[in-house]
Amino acid sequence: MSVIELDADAFDALVSDELDALPEEMVSGLDNVVFVIEDRPEDGSLDLLGLYDGLALTERDRYGIGELPDRIIVYREPHLHACEDLDGLRDEVHTTLVHEIAHFYGIDDDRLHDLGWA
Repeated sequence: MSVIELDADAFDALVSDELDALPEEMVSGLDNVVFVIEDRPEDGSLDLLGLYDGLALTERDRYGIGELPDRIIVYREPHLHACEDLDGLRDEVHTTLVHEIAHFYGIDDDRLHDLGWA
């Protein structure tokens, strides 16, 4: 399997396009969430494609003004390593975004399938 060559700016643009293409009902409730693109996870592995860093809506008592935003991190190098072509990369980025957004909402993988989001 060959690794796709895509620089950071091109990958950022691809992630942004995939984010814009998500259904409105999925993204409209994202409050105080930032999307971050990093080359690799802290441990340097290529196994993790994305990470939700925050407290799911279902687990919050109160969420006040001045709270640091939750983060959804998309890792560039693991995506490039896992995909054989640009179409596959778009699909994988889409899946990662949906998966991490679901964690924000407190939705598990089974419920994602029920909703048709995975």
